[in-house]
Amino acid sequence: MNLRKLTGAAVAAVLTLPTVATSAQAYELVIPALEYRTGPYAPNGIPLANAMTDYFTLLNERDGGVEGVKIKLATCETGYNTAKGVECYENIKNTPPSRALMVQPFSTGITYQLIPKSSVDEIPIFSMGYGRTSAANGKVFPWVFNFPATYWSQATALVQYIADQEGGMGNLKGKKIHLVYHNSAYGKEPIRTLESLAAKYGFEYKGLPVDHPGQEQKATWLQIRKERPDWVLMWGWGVMNQVAVKEAASIRFPMNRFIGVWWSGSENDVLPAGDAADGYLSGTFHAAGGDFPLHDAIRKHVYDAGKGSGDRDRIGEVLYNRGLVAAMWQVEAIRNAMKIHGTKEVTPAMVRDGFESLEVSEARLAELGLKGFTYGIKITCENHEGPGRVAVQQWDAKAKKWNMVSEFYEPLRDITAPLIEEDSMAYAKENNVTPRTCS
Repeated sequence: MNLRKLTGAAVAAVLTLPTVATSAQAYELVIPALEYRTGPYAPNGIPLANAMTDYFTLLNERDGGVEGVKIKLATCETGYNTAKGVECYENIKNTPPSRALMVQPFSTGITYQLIPKSSVDEIPIFSMGYGRTSAANGKVFPWVFNFPATYWSQATALVQYIADQEGGMGNLKGKKIHLVYHNSAYGKEPIRTLESLAAKYGFEYKGLPVDHPGQEQKATWLQIRKERPDWVLMWGWGVMNQVAVKEAASIRFPMNRFIGVWWSGSENDVLPAGDAADGYLSGTFHAAGGDFPLHDAIRKHVYDAGKGSGDRDRIGEVLYNRGLVAAMWQVEAIRNAMKIHGTKEVTPAMVRDGFESLEVSEARLAELGLKGFTYGIKITCENHEGPGRVAVQQWDAKAKKWNMVSEFYEPLRDITAPLIEEDSMAYAKENNVTPRTCS
């Protein structure tokens, strides 16, 4: 085409045509990355983003991508802001040549906003261990996956851990359990579960909201000192966590009775408090530390080649490991989609199918260099949460490391299942969604 022979308007029209895959543009797997490397939550967002980028770089450098198909990372900075996150999604969902094969928002607020869009755009959402808990019901939310466990399952696991320390579930009666939570959709997620647990087991529950970003907590911890709860749980994020740990130490609240959600259990949350954080606890669904074969592969093929995204000595930190496991499950869903559809040029709808029939066994984890890192999962049409198992880890301030101090607890589904059913059916009614029949 000779642009010189076209009118100015025609030239503009040609130049603004959407880019499409051609024979000169090889097919690539487009994976969006809604990152937050800026803003008040950047210290937590950066290691998550670094790990995911490193994993995709490893596969491209070592394996030529996924089954020989290169990964194309489409990044956008959200600042952990819901409006910006939705804008990012709209801007990158049609990234050529394959469109966005999925989206991992890493924000409960963004996830809530994208759920109605997912079925219209036919792009699956992977909200790993966060977002809307009732999306675990695949009959109502066919495009959303929140494995390996939800906030509601985690709440039941943390209460089981407390019961173990108190001598059994029967000994919870009369105990006081307070929840310090980020005053947002994310922080409010476990409240209904804890209220149901309190009603069944007879403990006293109380919620204490902390407004964004969470730097002002003195009044909260003075109230805790006055009311003297037996245990404190925390659903925090970013600076809120480290402030809470410091404030708890200042009133001499015992750290071994202070348990954070898995987003409140990273090195960022405890190191600022120094020795005072010793014994602090948090939930987890994977190991800490950088001694797994996958870490060695990343050091060799990514960092030794000068292509690492962050600091080499931070490989193995909790949030880095969480980014790795998130990237791994995304890639395994793509790989599964290729297998079941018999093509390497998968669509977002095919990747949805890959998620819904995903099974990552213990043997497969070992092949990936992650033996003992986390547990195997199996997703079905009905169950998008997976196993829902959660363990508790504890901070050793002297050694500056996290240690697993419990088994992986099975969720108390007699508590969570009715809540998931009620909430998902309410969503279906409000949004004119006809639940699927899973065979």
